[in-house]
Amino acid sequence: MNDKIEELSAAFSRFPGIGPRQARRFVFHLLSAAPQERAKLSELVAGIAASVRQCAECYRFWSGSGTVCNYCSDISRDDSLLMIVEKDQDLGAVERAGAYRGRYFVLGGVITLSGKGSIRERELLRIVPMRKQHGLAEIVLALSATSEAEHTADRVRELLAPYRDNTKITVLGRGLATGSELEYADAETLSGALANRTET
Repeated sequence: MNDKIEELSAAFSRFPGIGPRQARRFVFHLLSAAPQERAKLSELVAGIAASVRQCAECYRFWSGSGTVCNYCSDISRDDSLLMIVEKDQDLGAVERAGAYRGRYFVLGGVITLSGKGSIRERELLRIVPMRKQHGLAEIVLALSATSEAEHTADRVRELLAPYRDNTKITVLGRGLATGSELEYADAETLSGALANRTET
C-alpha cells in the first residue's frame, strides 16, 4: 500500500526550490491544519486551470477574461519598449519596482549550457514583428545574472539579429549581483539596473 505522506512529500519536492525535508514539512503542516484549510487548498489547486489563462501576447499567466492580459491591453503603456524576461515572477518583480511602463514577453525558461531547456522562440518571432508595427524601438533583455541566463540571452540575440538595424537591444545594468535571480531583486536594485541598461 502506498504511503500517502511519502507520496505527497514526493509531489511537493518536485516544485522548484523545494527539497525533500521542506516537502515533508508542508505535508505535516497540512495534516495539522484545520479541515477547512485543507479543503480550501484542495479547491484552489483543482480550480486553478479553469480560472487562470496564458496571455496570447506576453505569455504570462493571469486571472481574467479575454485572450490578452491587463498589461498587454493597457493602452497607456509604452509601445516603443519590449522587455524580455525568463518567467512570470520576474515580470512581477519589475512591476513592483514601478520603474517600467513598456510591454513584456515571457520566455518561459532558460537554455542551460548543456543545451537542456527551452524558450518560446516561435512565439517571440511572432510577437516582435507585431510590436514593430506598433512602434517598437527598444528590446530590453531583462534576464537573471546567471550563466544559464547569459547563454539564453545569446540565443535571443541570434533570434533578434534581423531587427538590429532598426531596433536597439539593451541589457539591464549590472546593479544585479552575478548569480542573482531577477525575481529576488529589490525594487531599488531593479530600478537602478533598468535605468543603467546598456546596448548589447
